[in-house]
Amino acid sequence: MSERVITPRNRGFLFLDSHPAGCVRLVNDMWQAVAARPAAALADDAPVALIIGSSSGYGLAATVAGLARAGIRGIGVSFEKAPTERRTGTAGWYRTAATAELAQDAGREMHFLNGDAFSDEMKDQVADLVKQRFGRLDHLIYSVAAPRRTDPETGTTFSSSLKPIGATARTKTLVFDEDGKPDVREVSTEPADENEIAQTIAVMGGTDWARWVSHLAGRGLLADGFSTAALSYIGSSLTADIYREGTIGAAKAHLEQTARELDTRLRDLCGGRAVTSVNGAAVTQSSTAIPGIALYTGLLRGVLGDRMVSPVDQLAELWDQLTGVQPLVTDDEGRVRLDTWELAPEVQEAVADRWRTATTATITELADLEWFRDSVRQLYGFSAPGVDYPAPVETEVPWPAGR
Repeated sequence: MSERVITPRNRGFLFLDSHPAGCVRLVNDMWQAVAARPAAALADDAPVALIIGSSSGYGLAATVAGLARAGIRGIGVSFEKAPTERRTGTAGWYRTAATAELAQDAGREMHFLNGDAFSDEMKDQVADLVKQRFGRLDHLIYSVAAPRRTDPETGTTFSSSLKPIGATARTKTLVFDEDGKPDVREVSTEPADENEIAQTIAVMGGTDWARWVSHLAGRGLLADGFSTAALSYIGSSLTADIYREGTIGAAKAHLEQTARELDTRLRDLCGGRAVTSVNGAAVTQSSTAIPGIALYTGLLRGVLGDRMVSPVDQLAELWDQLTGVQPLVTDDEGRVRLDTWELAPEVQEAVADRWRTATTATITELADLEWFRDSVRQLYGFSAPGVDYPAPVETEVPWPAGR
């Protein structure tokens, strides 16, 4: 046993430890948010799904919503660190263990693999498991956010950048000092060069997604009508300079072009589909690193309150479309749009008004900072309702065995 009291220690939005019991509670709450909705009947022909990036953010939401709502079985892939004598495991480690337990209790056969999703070794491991346990794959959700990627063919390692393209970007951003007091600042980010743009595309574009589809197709594992969706984001014009029109945006454009190319291939190969799913704003470990996004998300919550659509509710809607409960509807670019609630003109106008007047003196009146702080802490298992944080908690939680 290795029980100890876990207290939050952080550097900005990055926490050094995570809380196992808090992670369990938050995953359980996500499951309960969709469990009462109609789910596919459990049977040997229940949809088989692969979720790449299944332990955090929208990938976790896709996994939980798929299990609870669509009755999927299949495989989740993520890259998490185990607990050690000095540190807890990553939050994704504990979230995966919690998700696996819920899946088992619900009778869903779900396997979780821990390793580098960019590697061919992981692709082989997944393909072998699909062949052994399921025989075919009906759906693939791709939700990978990583700072770097090693090309398995060349051995070259690429690193992504958070930079504008063409000109220096100046934007407001939100930070908190050591005492937790909010500070609205203006920051400048120099533009990326061509190499930085290319490297960001190599990490965050559609190359690895296409390799996954090609690998599984080459093994003859794609079912008739196979569908795949890569999770993406467009966001507001307020953050466009650093996001959609920056290096990340170039990678997202590559992801969308990859979707169109895969869609054509899959239609011919197996009557399948490939789309990007454009999700709405959320507090994630990736988004908090982007200048301006924290401020924008806090202001958006200040405008919408509980009308913000949670990631798990958005992904439940995506599963309804992928499994045929609802028609699969795309825009002119072949994208499923789950962000219309965020980008409604009246919402964006209200957020823009608050953005213009946001200062350190006014931010507490304009943004829901309590919600934002709790959301950041919940990424690491803190601020979960009903958890006794002063009590010791077991940190040596094993990775789930195959189900």
